Amino acid sequence: MTSLRWVKRMGSALVVLWLVHLVTFSLIRLVPGDAAELIAGDRATSEQVDAIRHSLGLDGSVVAQYFASLSQLLHGDLGISLFSGLPVAESIMIAAPATLSIAGLALLIATVVGVSAGVVAGLKRGSLVDRLVTTAATLGLAMPSFWVGLVLATFFGLTYKLLPATGYSPLSEGVGPWLQHIILPSLALGLAVAAEIARHTRGGVSDVMARPYIRTARARGASGTTLVRRHVLRNAAIPVVTVLGLQAGKLLSGTIVIESVFGIAGLGSLTVNAVLQRDYSVLQGFIILAATVVVSVNLLVDVVYGKINPKVRVA
Repeated sequence: MTSLRWVKRMGSALVVLWLVHLVTFSLIRLVPGDAAELIAGDRATSEQVDAIRHSLGLDGSVVAQYFASLSQLLHGDLGISLFSGLPVAESIMIAAPATLSIAGLALLIATVVGVSAGVVAGLKRGSLVDRLVTTAATLGLAMPSFWVGLVLATFFGLTYKLLPATGYSPLSEGVGPWLQHIILPSLALGLAVAAEIARHTRGGVSDVMARPYIRTARARGASGTTLVRRHVLRNAAIPVVTVLGLQAGKLLSGTIVIESVFGIAGLGSLTVNAVLQRDYSVLQGFIILAATVVVSVNLLVDVVYGKINPKVRVA
């Protein structure tokens, strides 16, 4: 990727983040209810509610509140939680390890399972293996993640007690307990993504196998793992990388439901509580974080494109 293209991409990313901030701020202010009234309680007087609203900076005009919020963001400050009084960045840092652990393992499971199944199905197009993979992928996409999570928690956690059904153990308390607590939610979250990756991988491999240069490579003696490694995987990788980039946002949003199913206090529960409490700062901070992750992943996808196919980099 050339320097000029990098500048353009970074500029576009910053514009996207600004639009996300603007839209998020606007939509949150349209949510019915008043955070000051929730904090004050049912028995508070109007004077007490007004005092709380003033202390939170919610008594000014919407335009003034927006520019104050934008100024904070430009200085790296996500604001203060309206309820806990903690900085939003600190609240996110406390909740993030559980969410990132689940999403990271889910992505690893999805990549390994999805790519492996897709490659095998693509190489054996029309066979029994291909039909089984296609059927499994269809079922994986049809089953909601929360339902898969409930089944896994019931079967492995409650019935056979092989793995914890709820809760989270930090990595600092040991790799074993940490892994045991995140396997089930990661599987529930990753299976649907694996199905999506398998479908695209299968399609990409099948398409590449039908290309003339594959027949030429075979005629020159290339076969087996050499053919797959040098010619098939490299050319079939671009749609797979695209899917992986698109799934980053899906994994983050999926943790909101999965964490509720498994009783894990991560970014999902933090966001749900922020919505229920109308904690504007925390909700806005999470959305900005999610948007930053998605934009960063898309930039990374651009870099990977250039590594896989130099023609993309030149274009």
